[in-house]
Amino acid sequence: MEKGAVWFEKNKRELLRAVHTNPFWRNNLVVLEHNMPVKISELTRRLTDLGYVKTGFLAHPGEFMLLGGELTIVPISTKTPYRIEFFGNYIERIESTSLPNEKIELDEIQKKFLERQGLAMLRPGDFVVHTDHGIGIFRGIEKRDAIRYILLEYAKPAGKDTPPDTLLIPEDMAKKIVPYIGFRTPTIHRLGTPTWNHVKRKAKEDIVKFAKELLELYAKREIAERQPYYPEPVLESELAASFAHEETADQSKAVEEILNDMAQPRPMDRLLLADVGFGKTEVAVRAAFRAVCNKRQIMLLCPTTILADQHFETFKERLSRFPLAVERLTRLEKPRVQKQILQRAAEGKTDIVIGTHRLLSKDVGFQNLGLLIIDEEQRFGVGQKEHMRKCKEGIDTLSLSATPIPRTLNFALAGLKPMSVIATPPRNRIAPKTFVLPFSKKTVQQAITTELERSGQVYFLCNHIQKMPLMREYIRRIVPRARISVIHGRMSEERLVKAMREFREHETDVLLATTIIENGLDISNANTLIVEDASRIGLSQAHQLRGRIGRGSMQSYAYFLYPARRLKEKAERRLDALFRAQYIGAGQDIALRDLEIRGTGNILGRDQSGRVNQIGLNLYCQMLTEAVKQLRQQSH
Repeated sequence: MEKGAVWFEKNKRELLRAVHTNPFWRNNLVVLEHNMPVKISELTRRLTDLGYVKTGFLAHPGEFMLLGGELTIVPISTKTPYRIEFFGNYIERIESTSLPNEKIELDEIQKKFLERQGLAMLRPGDFVVHTDHGIGIFRGIEKRDAIRYILLEYAKPAGKDTPPDTLLIPEDMAKKIVPYIGFRTPTIHRLGTPTWNHVKRKAKEDIVKFAKELLELYAKREIAERQPYYPEPVLESELAASFAHEETADQSKAVEEILNDMAQPRPMDRLLLADVGFGKTEVAVRAAFRAVCNKRQIMLLCPTTILADQHFETFKERLSRFPLAVERLTRLEKPRVQKQILQRAAEGKTDIVIGTHRLLSKDVGFQNLGLLIIDEEQRFGVGQKEHMRKCKEGIDTLSLSATPIPRTLNFALAGLKPMSVIATPPRNRIAPKTFVLPFSKKTVQQAITTELERSGQVYFLCNHIQKMPLMREYIRRIVPRARISVIHGRMSEERLVKAMREFREHETDVLLATTIIENGLDISNANTLIVEDASRIGLSQAHQLRGRIGRGSMQSYAYFLYPARRLKEKAERRLDALFRAQYIGAGQDIALRDLEIRGTGNILGRDQSGRVNQIGLNLYCQMLTEAVKQLRQQSH
């Protein structure tokens, strides 16, 4: 179809006739006319089949963009974009438009500008919510008189054949803008009408009612009491001074918030949110030490054996100068050893027990359990979470997460679960470069070879155990020099430990693994990640996997590959979000995007989810937080 626009225009009449007589043109030409019956979903599938690319903004022929009930497309037969408006299953209007030229792509300065405003994931074409004007479309950054403005597009004035209204937002007013996160395509508002204020007012009424219900639900936790944890200034200062790294301001603040909670007469229930490698484990060590100093026992619960082993080594090293006992309880321990550990815990002879779901077994008991630390709570099953809920009664709970599940995040944002955030990255941390590509021999070969040439190591994720022998041979064939080790959850303890040791000591170059590597691995020499089929893993999980690399001073690379077949919509959205969030500290943005894709679950209910769609999740959470705060103030 390498014909110029002029050729199509000259042969328009013949082409329309050829659609009915020539199979080639019938299969490769789409004719759209005013009042023509067509389903927008079928049309977008047809365009994709013809090789058109769906984008968030338009720049080249062969691209299309879908916003609400409008389809904008740049045909290959012309450089002119066309906006197609639908009424039901009929084309209501077709009109030419223009590309936004300099506002199409964001340069590095513009991206930094958005990062300062907390809008790092925003791209032209995305929906946003302005708290005063409603839902619009972000069109880019515009510079006027050396001042940068955020350019928003709103709906056309009713009954007028004019361009859509636009709004320029200066930097000092950018806090009024939040990305729109919802579960369906939103309605774009018009400027200067009362519609948005009416929507906000109705939403606020429902949110206040919902907040009252949630506060009643959590009232029992508020009245529970226990003995406060008293500080040990000398010992705690000694522990802090032994930290090998420079403590960031966010770490210090998180430690202060958690220890302050523990000093209160009611049990703590706090979420510690820190991106992968940002130092949340050190904060957990400080909390555990305060509990030990008050003669309480600690249970640290991990979703995987590898993560439990990593925490065990860290806690043991950090607390080695103090006379306390740290134990590990996982499937790696023999039954006889497990029995001994359980006996010491029951007798109060063990201070800290770190383990997997084995800690949730009926035979596990503590003499004086005071603090439960849960790492990556979303990785546990429903039954295990119910057991954890029973464990939490009357004791302090600290939940650690890099990308909290939607429900947890929603509670935290609503102020029902206090949240500490470590957003400051370690010094000299370099964000991994992320690639989202179809799976190909060339990509895999180049990625592995490049890493090996700089004496680095590679994580290769294949989440199908039965496919791993074939994948191992495939890697050997295309990169003969690569030394490969394999780990997965069905291996024996001895083989698992041996493979991990070989990779940690650089006796092998490529670690072929399942998602067992998602948590707990900290190998600074591994700076390339290849995911064989990224369409099958969750967004938060993908972000965790990406956090396994980039622990050293070298540039790291993450390749999220997918089969050459057409992706499902949710998989496409997950991979797009992952590609956008390739900056340091993207964990919370990832969690919000995950919330958009997966939905809020049962916490909100159908009515509240409807309100979320009307005003966007970000604004909803803000208003819910404010409602909870006001109701609490009224009750005191």
